[in-house]
Amino acid sequence: MRSRLLASGDGWDVADVICTSGPQDRPYDERHAGYAMAIVLAGSFQYRSGLGRALMTPGSVMLANDRLCFECGHEHGEGDRCASFTYAPEYFERLAADADVPGIREGFNVPRLPPTAALSLMTVRAGLGASGSGDVAWDELALRLAVSAMRLASGASPDSRPLPANAEARVTRTVRRIDRHPDAISGLDALAGEAGLSPYHFLRTFERVTGVTPHQYVQRARLREAATRLRTNSGKVVDIALDCGFGDISNFNRAFRTEFGVSPRVFRSIP
Repeated sequence: MRSRLLASGDGWDVADVICTSGPQDRPYDERHAGYAMAIVLAGSFQYRSGLGRALMTPGSVMLANDRLCFECGHEHGEGDRCASFTYAPEYFERLAADADVPGIREGFNVPRLPPTAALSLMTVRAGLGASGSGDVAWDELALRLAVSAMRLASGASPDSRPLPANAEARVTRTVRRIDRHPDAISGLDALAGEAGLSPYHFLRTFERVTGVTPHQYVQRARLREAATRLRTNSGKVVDIALDCGFGDISNFNRAFRTEFGVSPRVFRSIP
Protein backbone atom coordinates (compact mmCIF):
# COMPACT_ATOMS: atom_id res chain seq x y z
CA MET A 1 0.00 0.00 0.00
CA ARG A 2 1.27 3.48 -0.90
CA SER A 3 -0.07 6.61 0.79
CA ARG A 4 0.71 10.14 -0.38
CA LEU A 5 -0.42 13.16 1.63
CA LEU A 6 -2.37 15.53 -0.61
CA ALA A 7 -3.33 18.22 1.89
CA SER A 8 -3.87 18.84 5.59
CA GLY A 9 -5.35 21.42 7.90
CA ASP A 10 -6.26 22.01 11.52
CA GLY A 11 -7.96 18.72 12.42
CA TRP A 12 -8.07 17.00 9.03
CA ASP A 13 -5.92 15.54 6.27
CA VAL A 14 -6.42 13.77 2.96
CA ALA A 15 -4.18 11.19 1.31
CA ASP A 16 -4.06 9.43 -2.03
CA VAL A 17 -3.97 5.75 -1.04
CA ILE A 18 -3.14 3.10 -3.63
CA CYS A 19 -3.35 -0.59 -2.72
CA THR A 20 -2.01 -3.36 -4.96
CA SER A 21 -3.19 -6.32 -2.87
CA GLY A 22 -5.05 -9.16 -4.56
CA PRO A 23 -6.72 -12.48 -3.82
CA GLN A 24 -3.35 -14.02 -2.99
CA ASP A 25 -2.77 -11.57 -0.12
CA ARG A 26 -4.22 -12.17 3.33
CA PRO A 27 -5.96 -9.20 4.97
CA TYR A 28 -4.72 -8.03 8.36
CA ASP A 29 -6.22 -6.06 11.23
CA GLU A 30 -5.76 -2.28 11.28
CA ARG A 31 -7.08 0.53 13.43
CA HIS A 32 -8.34 3.95 12.37
CA ALA A 33 -6.74 6.94 14.09
CA GLY A 34 -9.58 9.45 13.94
CA TYR A 35 -12.83 9.45 11.97
CA ALA A 36 -12.26 8.38 8.39
CA MET A 37 -14.13 8.77 5.10
CA ALA A 38 -12.48 7.26 2.04
CA ILE A 39 -13.85 7.97 -1.44
CA VAL A 40 -13.17 4.97 -3.67
CA LEU A 41 -11.72 6.22 -6.97
CA ALA A 42 -10.91 2.90 -8.65
CA GLY A 43 -10.96 -0.84 -7.98
CA SER A 44 -12.93 -2.59 -5.29
CA PHE A 45 -12.38 -4.26 -1.93
CA GLN A 46 -14.19 -5.88 0.97
CA TYR A 47 -14.36 -3.74 4.09
CA ARG A 48 -15.06 -5.33 7.47
CA SER A 49 -15.28 -3.46 10.76
CA GLY A 50 -17.39 -3.23 13.88
CA LEU A 51 -19.89 -1.28 11.75
CA GLY A 52 -20.46 -4.30 9.47
CA ARG A 53 -19.25 -5.64 6.15
CA ALA A 54 -19.54 -3.90 2.76
CA LEU A 55 -18.23 -4.15 -0.77
CA MET A 56 -16.49 -0.88 -1.64
CA THR A 57 -16.81 0.21 -5.28
CA PRO A 58 -15.90 3.39 -7.19
CA GLY A 59 -18.05 6.30 -6.06
CA SER A 60 -18.82 4.79 -2.66
CA VAL A 61 -17.45 6.15 0.62
CA MET A 62 -15.98 4.00 3.38
CA LEU A 63 -16.88 5.19 6.88
CA ALA A 64 -15.05 4.64 10.15
CA ASN A 65 -15.18 5.88 13.71
CA ASP A 66 -12.20 6.85 15.82
CA ARG A 67 -10.07 3.88 16.97
CA LEU A 68 -12.28 1.43 15.06
CA CYS A 69 -10.56 -1.84 14.12
CA PHE A 70 -11.03 -2.89 10.50
CA GLU A 71 -9.88 -5.24 7.78
CA CYS A 72 -9.75 -4.75 4.00
CA GLY A 73 -9.59 -7.68 1.60
CA HIS A 74 -9.33 -8.23 -2.15
CA GLU A 75 -10.85 -11.68 -2.46
CA HIS A 76 -12.30 -11.13 -5.94
CA GLY A 77 -10.00 -8.64 -7.66
CA GLU A 78 -6.68 -6.85 -7.40
CA GLY A 79 -6.05 -3.30 -6.26
CA ASP A 80 -7.90 -0.11 -5.44
CA ARG A 81 -7.34 3.62 -5.08
CA CYS A 82 -8.98 5.95 -2.55
CA ALA A 83 -8.92 9.57 -1.50
CA SER A 84 -8.83 9.00 2.24
CA PHE A 85 -9.96 11.84 4.53
CA THR A 86 -9.16 11.61 8.26
CA TYR A 87 -10.61 13.89 10.92
CA ALA A 88 -9.44 14.39 14.50
CA PRO A 89 -12.18 13.50 17.01
CA GLU A 90 -12.45 17.10 18.27
CA TYR A 91 -12.82 18.43 14.72
CA PHE A 92 -15.42 15.81 13.80
CA GLU A 93 -17.48 16.39 16.94
CA ARG A 94 -17.39 20.16 16.53
CA LEU A 95 -18.43 19.85 12.89
CA ALA A 96 -21.30 17.52 13.82
CA ALA A 97 -22.51 20.08 16.34
CA ASP A 98 -22.14 23.00 13.91
CA ALA A 99 -23.98 21.09 11.14
CA ASP A 100 -26.67 20.02 13.66
CA VAL A 101 -26.83 16.42 12.41
CA PRO A 102 -28.93 14.42 14.90
CA GLY A 103 -27.55 11.14 16.22
CA ILE A 104 -24.12 11.40 14.58
CA ARG A 105 -22.01 12.81 17.43
CA GLU A 106 -21.38 9.28 18.69
CA GLY A 107 -20.16 8.29 15.23
CA PHE A 108 -21.35 6.33 12.22
CA ASN A 109 -23.46 3.18 12.47
CA VAL A 110 -23.02 1.97 8.86
CA PRO A 111 -19.75 1.00 7.14
CA ARG A 112 -20.40 2.57 3.74
CA LEU A 113 -22.29 5.12 1.71
CA PRO A 114 -23.24 3.79 -1.75
CA PRO A 115 -22.36 5.70 -4.95
CA THR A 116 -25.25 8.17 -5.10
CA ALA A 117 -25.76 11.49 -6.88
CA ALA A 118 -25.05 13.34 -3.64
CA LEU A 119 -21.46 12.04 -3.75
CA SER A 120 -20.73 12.18 -7.50
CA LEU A 121 -19.30 15.69 -7.75
CA MET A 122 -17.07 15.17 -4.70
CA THR A 123 -15.84 11.87 -6.19
CA VAL A 124 -14.91 13.56 -9.48
CA ARG A 125 -13.15 16.45 -7.73
CA ALA A 126 -11.22 14.09 -5.45
CA GLY A 127 -10.18 11.98 -8.45
CA LEU A 128 -8.96 15.00 -10.40
CA GLY A 129 -7.03 16.26 -7.39
CA ALA A 130 -5.44 12.89 -6.63
CA SER A 131 -4.26 12.50 -10.22
CA GLY A 132 -2.93 16.06 -10.40
CA SER A 133 -5.42 17.00 -13.13
CA GLY A 134 -7.21 19.74 -11.23
CA ASP A 135 -6.71 22.46 -8.64
CA VAL A 136 -8.84 21.23 -5.73
CA ALA A 137 -9.75 23.27 -2.68
CA TRP A 138 -9.10 20.35 -0.34
CA ASP A 139 -10.15 22.23 2.79
CA GLU A 140 -13.59 22.92 1.31
CA LEU A 141 -13.91 19.38 -0.04
CA ALA A 142 -12.94 17.89 3.33
CA LEU A 143 -15.63 19.91 5.07
CA ARG A 144 -18.32 19.23 2.46
CA LEU A 145 -17.59 15.50 2.44
CA ALA A 146 -17.73 15.25 6.23
CA VAL A 147 -21.07 17.04 6.52
CA SER A 148 -22.59 15.15 3.56
CA ALA A 149 -21.46 11.82 4.99
CA MET A 150 -22.88 12.68 8.41
CA ARG A 151 -26.26 13.62 6.94
CA LEU A 152 -26.47 10.63 4.62
CA ALA A 153 -25.35 8.17 7.29
CA SER A 154 -27.73 9.56 9.90
CA GLY A 155 -30.67 8.33 7.81
CA ALA A 156 -29.17 4.92 6.98
CA SER A 157 -29.67 1.67 8.87
CA PRO A 158 -27.40 -1.36 8.88
CA ASP A 159 -28.49 -4.35 6.77
CA SER A 160 -27.69 -7.57 8.65
CA ARG A 161 -29.40 -9.98 6.24
CA PRO A 162 -27.06 -12.72 4.98
CA LEU A 163 -26.06 -12.59 1.32
CA PRO A 164 -26.54 -15.57 -1.02
CA ALA A 165 -23.47 -17.72 -1.63
CA ASN A 166 -20.96 -16.12 -4.05
CA ALA A 167 -23.11 -12.98 -4.34
CA GLU A 168 -20.25 -10.62 -3.53
CA ALA A 169 -17.88 -12.35 -5.96
CA ARG A 170 -20.41 -12.20 -8.80
CA VAL A 171 -21.19 -8.53 -8.21
CA THR A 172 -17.50 -7.62 -7.86
CA ARG A 173 -16.74 -9.14 -11.27
CA THR A 174 -19.61 -7.17 -12.77
CA VAL A 175 -18.56 -3.91 -11.12
CA ARG A 176 -14.97 -4.23 -12.30
CA ARG A 177 -16.15 -5.00 -15.83
CA ILE A 178 -18.36 -1.87 -15.82
CA ASP A 179 -15.53 0.31 -14.51
CA ARG A 180 -13.14 -0.98 -17.18
CA HIS A 181 -15.64 -0.29 -19.97
CA PRO A 182 -18.36 2.11 -18.80
CA ASP A 183 -19.12 2.95 -22.44
CA ALA A 184 -20.10 -0.65 -23.30
CA ILE A 185 -23.76 -1.56 -23.66
CA SER A 186 -24.74 -2.90 -20.25
CA GLY A 187 -28.42 -3.79 -20.07
CA LEU A 188 -29.86 -5.80 -17.20
CA ASP A 189 -30.13 -9.04 -19.21
CA ALA A 190 -26.53 -8.84 -20.43
CA LEU A 191 -25.11 -8.08 -16.99
CA ALA A 192 -27.21 -10.81 -15.38
CA GLY A 193 -26.04 -13.32 -17.98
CA GLU A 194 -22.40 -12.48 -17.33
CA ALA A 195 -22.99 -12.91 -13.59
CA GLY A 196 -24.74 -16.26 -14.12
CA LEU A 197 -27.98 -15.12 -12.50
CA SER A 198 -31.52 -14.53 -13.66
CA PRO A 199 -32.34 -10.82 -14.21
CA TYR A 200 -34.61 -10.87 -11.14
CA HIS A 201 -32.01 -12.34 -8.80
CA PHE A 202 -29.22 -10.24 -10.30
CA LEU A 203 -31.14 -7.00 -9.75
CA ARG A 204 -31.88 -7.85 -6.11
CA THR A 205 -28.35 -9.10 -5.43
CA PHE A 206 -26.58 -6.16 -7.10
CA GLU A 207 -28.62 -3.61 -5.18
CA ARG A 208 -28.06 -5.44 -1.88
CA VAL A 209 -24.28 -5.54 -2.39
CA THR A 210 -23.63 -2.08 -3.88
CA GLY A 211 -26.53 -0.01 -2.52
CA VAL A 212 -27.70 1.06 -6.00
CA THR A 213 -29.34 -0.65 -9.00
CA PRO A 214 -27.25 -1.82 -12.00
CA HIS A 215 -28.70 0.98 -14.16
CA GLN A 216 -27.82 3.61 -11.56
CA TYR A 217 -24.31 2.22 -11.20
CA VAL A 218 -23.65 2.15 -14.97
CA GLN A 219 -25.11 5.62 -15.47
CA ARG A 220 -23.10 7.08 -12.61
CA ALA A 221 -19.86 5.44 -13.81
CA ARG A 222 -20.39 6.94 -17.27
CA LEU A 223 -21.18 10.38 -15.88
CA ARG A 224 -18.08 10.41 -13.64
CA GLU A 225 -15.95 9.40 -16.63
CA ALA A 226 -17.51 12.14 -18.77
CA ALA A 227 -17.01 14.75 -16.05
CA THR A 228 -13.35 13.78 -15.69
CA ARG A 229 -12.80 13.99 -19.46
CA LEU A 230 -14.48 17.38 -19.65
CA ARG A 231 -11.89 18.73 -17.21
CA THR A 232 -8.85 16.95 -18.65
CA ASN A 233 -9.21 17.26 -22.44
CA SER A 234 -10.58 19.74 -24.93
CA GLY A 235 -12.69 17.38 -27.03
CA LYS A 236 -16.20 18.32 -28.10
CA VAL A 237 -18.94 17.64 -25.58
CA VAL A 238 -20.81 15.46 -28.07
CA ASP A 239 -17.72 13.31 -28.70
CA ILE A 240 -17.13 12.85 -24.98
CA ALA A 241 -20.78 11.89 -24.48
CA LEU A 242 -20.61 9.29 -27.26
CA ASP A 243 -17.26 7.91 -26.06
CA CYS A 244 -18.71 7.45 -22.56
CA GLY A 245 -21.68 5.40 -23.76
CA PHE A 246 -24.39 8.01 -24.27
CA GLY A 247 -26.11 7.61 -27.62
CA ASP A 248 -28.10 10.84 -27.44
CA ILE A 249 -26.61 14.24 -26.56
CA SER A 250 -29.88 15.59 -25.16
CA ASN A 251 -30.15 12.61 -22.78
CA PHE A 252 -26.53 13.14 -21.78
CA ASN A 253 -27.04 16.84 -21.07
CA ARG A 254 -30.15 16.11 -19.02
CA ALA A 255 -28.49 13.30 -17.03
CA PHE A 256 -25.35 15.37 -16.45
CA ARG A 257 -27.30 18.36 -15.17
CA THR A 258 -29.33 16.11 -12.85
CA GLU A 259 -26.17 14.52 -11.45
CA PHE A 260 -23.90 17.57 -11.10
CA GLY A 261 -26.31 20.51 -11.04
CA VAL A 262 -24.88 22.26 -14.12
CA SER A 263 -24.59 21.59 -17.85
CA PRO A 264 -21.46 19.89 -19.25
CA ARG A 265 -20.26 23.18 -20.78
CA VAL A 266 -20.66 25.08 -17.53
CA PHE A 267 -18.95 22.26 -15.60
CA ARG A 268 -15.97 22.44 -17.94
CA SER A 269 -15.55 26.18 -17.30
CA ILE A 270 -15.83 26.09 -13.48
CA PRO A 271 -12.46 26.93 -11.89
